[in-house]
Amino acid sequence: MKATKVDKDLCIGCGLCCGICGEVFRMNEQGKAEAYQPENAENQGAVQEAIDSCPVSAIAWED
Repeated sequence: MKATKVDKDLCIGCGLCCGICGEVFRMNEQGKAEAYQPENAENQGAVQEAIDSCPVSAIAWED
């Protein structure tokens, strides 16, 4: 199963991923996005949309 990872060094804290898929992404105390829940079959499309929409490509799938 794939997992979602946010590169906190690249993240600019725009919150777009949280708006697209709040079930998986949230903003942490440092104002950066994090994947706090694993994706599932129902929200995998939204996770991919968040990955594709990230303006700095800070989100990726990892095995």
